Amino acid sequence: MTAPAYGLLARFDGPERLVEAALAVREAGYRRFDAFSPFPIAELDDVVPSRWPRLLLPLLTAAGAVTLGVGFYLLQYWTSTVDYPINVGGRPLHSWPSFLMPSITLAFLGASMTAVFWLLVLTRLPRLHHPLFDVPEFDAVTENGFFLCVRADDPLYDPGRTRRLLDRLEPGLLTEVAR
Repeated sequence: MTAPAYGLLARFDGPERLVEAALAVREAGYRRFDAFSPFPIAELDDVVPSRWPRLLLPLLTAAGAVTLGVGFYLLQYWTSTVDYPINVGGRPLHSWPSFLMPSITLAFLGASMTAVFWLLVLTRLPRLHHPLFDVPEFDAVTENGFFLCVRADDPLYDPGRTRRLLDRLEPGLLTEVAR
């Protein structure tokens, strides 16, 4: 009994070949694939499909900042004007200049905590194991390896057809990755 496949992993000689292969796989209609390299390749940003929209993390971060900042401002307002009003020297109960700085500080804190939380959630970290780690050649990705993995959960994935497509791209290594 064989383990279910995670996908097909191909190794290429350089960043240009990796970009060409990613373009070919995308033009073939695949949408669930990923590219791995020892350094960022700007051309891959437009080729490799992203799991999440690019503005999702900034929007969630802004929502966290607004939520905590406004929430703390309202807490200060409630406690000083409604819940426990104290008249000190005839000053107004709602003194917004003194409420503003702590609220802004907590807005920054809310943005930071929200960004870290959603970054971990969206990247599925901490992930202690990934199926690609079982491929011994994949260790080269941190030094000089350029890999393309077409995942088996892609609707177009067929082991034979996908292997023929990747074979035409002439990778240095082509192997099936077990889940």
